[in-house]
Amino acid sequence: MKILLDECVTKRLKKYLAEFEVFTVTELALSGIKNGKLMTYCVENKFDILLTIDKNLIHQQNLEKYPVTIVVFNCFTSKIEELITFLPSFKLQVNELQKHKAYLIYQ
Repeated sequence: MKILLDECVTKRLKKYLAEFEVFTVTELALSGIKNGKLMTYCVENKFDILLTIDKNLIHQQNLEKYPVTIVVFNCFTSKIEELITFLPSFKLQVNELQKHKAYLIYQ
């Protein structure tokens, strides 16, 4: 499963997702790209999931247009200590997630 970590998600989360093929916006030189273009990039490069903490992304994009899954961790900060608390729930659900949909993940 190929996952892109949004710019607002610390790159330190990547090592906690070792069982997946994970890339960061920064390492792909996509920093500052608008969400619509980022979604298009995900589709063109065959990403399965865009993982973010930006709750507004769900409402800003027409999800029917993009065959990718948006996963939003329902957290208050991007600190690694908080983000890793969402991983058990995410990993339990990851195989059930569908493209063209967004999911808000709780602890």
